[in-house]
Amino acid sequence: MEKASKQVAWVTGAGKGIGRALAKRLSEEGWIVAASARTKDDLVTLEDEATPDRVHAFPLDITDATATEETIEKIETELGPLSLVVLNAGTYLPMSADTFDLKKFRLLVETNLIGTANGMAYVMPKFIDRKSGHIAVVGSLAGYRGLPTSAAYGATKAGLINMCEALRPELEHHGVRLTLINPGFVETPLTDKNDFPMPFLIPVDEAAERIARGLNGSAFEIAFPGRFAFLMKVLRIFPDWLFFKLTRRMMNE
Repeated sequence: MEKASKQVAWVTGAGKGIGRALAKRLSEEGWIVAASARTKDDLVTLEDEATPDRVHAFPLDITDATATEETIEKIETELGPLSLVVLNAGTYLPMSADTFDLKKFRLLVETNLIGTANGMAYVMPKFIDRKSGHIAVVGSLAGYRGLPTSAAYGATKAGLINMCEALRPELEHHGVRLTLINPGFVETPLTDKNDFPMPFLIPVDEAAERIARGLNGSAFEIAFPGRFAFLMKVLRIFPDWLFFKLTRRMMNE
């Protein structure tokens, strides 16, 4: 990523977890990073921890479309034109049939799906006009198929996957790259909420390393860990009777 020196990247959801680790990693690789999150204090500590003068805080609630547009304009005015955008902001709440909650469902949709769409809506026209730029969207392996307690979270991530699949060739036509990032279980404050075994759980710094490495490649999807991604991809082609037999067993464990 030496060629990234003095280029500007924008990372949303940079206050904690994957976004924070990735912002630090990109700053180490020479990027000037605009870091956004709702909690300003998280961004202040990020600035202190990252490579000096490489990370700049731009507090933002990504669900606010007007604020998103204004933040993008502010970033480009203060730091320069964006070259890379990583739309990572998202949240997670477990939800099953017994605990189905419309307010929580709406929160996940507004944050994970609409929030990402807000970023896309204001970044894509700029990149299309310039016939350059790279957009990365953070989905999840949970978006491959519906799993127990993921009725809301998985639905938002499946939506992001579908959106990226639709937009990839259209953006390529304009010279704009689109990458889909599908992590498995990563040690973050979000996965700390889980009270079940998480297979192939990896440290957040390893996740950031895999993402940074993948962004240098040309593949559409960055999916990890490899073995877990393979298993989830296999589930996508399972016949329904076999898939539901498996998920019923998961409920009973």
